Amino acid sequence: MSDPDDISGLESALAERAEKLAGEHLASGRLARERILSETRQRLRIEEQREVLAAKAQAERAYQQQVQSAELSLRADLDRVRWELVNAVLDDLPARLAELAGDDASYLPLLRDYLREGAESIERDELVVRVNARDLPRLRKDWEKYAKEAAPGKRLTLSPETLDGTGGVLIVSSDGNIRLDNTFEGRMERLEETLQSAVAERLMPQQTGEANSG
Repeated sequence: MSDPDDISGLESALAERAEKLAGEHLASGRLARERILSETRQRLRIEEQREVLAAKAQAERAYQQQVQSAELSLRADLDRVRWELVNAVLDDLPARLAELAGDDASYLPLLRDYLREGAESIERDELVVRVNARDLPRLRKDWEKYAKEAAPGKRLTLSPETLDGTGGVLIVSSDGNIRLDNTFEGRMERLEETLQSAVAERLMPQQTGEANSG
């Protein structure tokens, strides 16, 4: 074989080898391209899922905030209505007590209980009792018997000086150093918080149960 034939054969071999390498590189490039596209699509899907989850989480947080805000607003409204009802009942209480004071069958035993309670709480044997102008003549006509039933063992004097008030009694030691205001007004003032709680529980008992269960 001559030199030209050798050179021609070498060139063919090189060309064939180059073409084969080019084909391998092209195939490898296509595989790399497909891999890159697949990975890119996978990353996009993952990113999209993350964004969807983040959006859902943000929407859930916003929803919960709205729910909490609505609950707080509702509780504030319920508390406002609750105390408006309580105050309405307490505002009506003096009129109810005035009705009670006009019923001898109910009022006089209650007045005796107030008198007994006050007399027992003051550690003095001689006490002065003051009532309003309406009760004074009712008690004066049978005072000794009434006083003995209320506080046996103590001497109770019914004062001619009257009180301004709906009903009840003011009890003072004979020396004037100790006094107990057992009038309706005095008791309402002392028991204001207790009355508010009692009225609130009576008006809205279910609210207490709901608060405890929550």
